[in-house]
Amino acid sequence: MIFSTHPLHPAVTTELHRLGTLVIASEPSPEAIVRQSAGASIIVVRAPIPAEIFAREKGLKAAVRHGAGLDMIPVEVATQAGVLVANVPGVNAPTVAEHCIWSSLALLRRYPAVSADLRSNGWATARAHSDHGRELSGRTLGIVGMGNVGNALFRIAHHGFGMKVLAVTSRPEALPDGAEAVDLNDMLARSDVVVLCCPLNDKTRGMIGAGQLALMQPRAILVNVARGPVVDETALVDALSSGVISGAALDVFERQPLPADHPFLSMRNVILTPHMAGITEESMLRMGQGVVAETRRILAGEKPLNFCNPDAWEAYQARFAR
Repeated sequence: MIFSTHPLHPAVTTELHRLGTLVIASEPSPEAIVRQSAGASIIVVRAPIPAEIFAREKGLKAAVRHGAGLDMIPVEVATQAGVLVANVPGVNAPTVAEHCIWSSLALLRRYPAVSADLRSNGWATARAHSDHGRELSGRTLGIVGMGNVGNALFRIAHHGFGMKVLAVTSRPEALPDGAEAVDLNDMLARSDVVVLCCPLNDKTRGMIGAGQLALMQPRAILVNVARGPVVDETALVDALSSGVISGAALDVFERQPLPADHPFLSMRNVILTPHMAGITEESMLRMGQGVVAETRRILAGEKPLNFCNPDAWEAYQARFAR
């Protein structure tokens, strides 16, 4: 049985049905995932997978991430259990990069306030915001994390909008021509737009707090398409309320779904999206096709193409020796 935490692209659903019985979780809650994944040989991951599943499911071969980030999978637990972990990196990078550009443009043109005033206070009030709108072209973009998303964003920003790009990266030697490697504090101080697209780990958790926000320019904006805990949300609320920075576009949060009483929801200098930066019809198909390809390899007894925990291979072979 192939178990998915979420519905998938119709074409992908058809392909997975051809590979075996496909079960879709009734909802992506931990309780439903634990209960309904019983008997799975492959888990398609779009929501956090409780660690207990890996010890319980003796026939579980692999957890295949429908995307790139692995924080939804307890990789060490999977490795100890001899369960393979695979992902499909890079296929939605252009999608996330487009989202970063779109949300930056919208913030600079004061779209949240314009839209709200046009609906509630009339044409003239909404149009008055245009006098204070700003252009993206020629500004300085700071990127934290130069993986697939960071590189896709660089290409659009630098070649499409003529932006100067400052990059915080652990591999400065791999930067494309036109990007400047800098440290975090330097980037924050010099950037008009700061985009977080780094993985969540011990080094990045809480990376952006009150001290870092204070380094940013008052008219700068922050875009987070990484993970919510990379940013101290309390510090960000304070910075947005007091004018330390101009605005924020947030796709990820410390708690998801975002609580109904969260201060972000009432702020007119914030764009909020429900963890959808990497999701379009096109990216859903590309990610799903990658999942199908990896599932086919695993069911055929082959190693995944994007094998994320190679230390599991020996235990995996012992479990499924023919």
